[in-house]
Amino acid sequence: MKHTIAVLVRDSPGVLAKISGLFSRRGYNIESLAVGHSETPGVSRMTIIVEGDEKALEQIKKQLNKLIDTIKVVDLDPNKSVSRELALIKVKVNDTQQRSEVIQMVDVFRAKILDISEQSVTVEITGRQDKVQALIELLEPIGIKEIVRTGDVSLARGLKVVTLPKKPKR
Repeated sequence: MKHTIAVLVRDSPGVLAKISGLFSRRGYNIESLAVGHSETPGVSRMTIIVEGDEKALEQIKKQLNKLIDTIKVVDLDPNKSVSRELALIKVKVNDTQQRSEVIQMVDVFRAKILDISEQSVTVEITGRQDKVQALIELLEPIGIKEIVRTGDVSLARGLKVVTLPKKPKR
């Protein structure tokens, strides 16, 4: 089963290497990893997707919590969270008909055209992984030249948050 883990870490050199090393040493494959600044200065947020059973998930969470730079670890329930991925896809087009085909697909998927040239169309799509993958599969026969994907980023639904507790105002 896939699990989405949100991890708050100190924003310092080597943290990403420590965390990826932890997964590697334990024999767990990271399926997706997205890292960026959080709303708190000096704190980064990682969204990690990993395959494993409940026992493996608990082991991963325990190991993550042992790392000195780890501040908080939360397993996000897929039914109680939203996840999105961004992909940029460069498609080779040979003629006007292919260009029109790509534009139609982009419209159906509510994606965006970022760049059109004589020989290529660059597309941006944001959505669930299955939506992104579906567009990629439709564009493959036309001729994908390059793809870059962010990996999932996730937030809990409603008022539940994965943040540091707010300090009381004085």
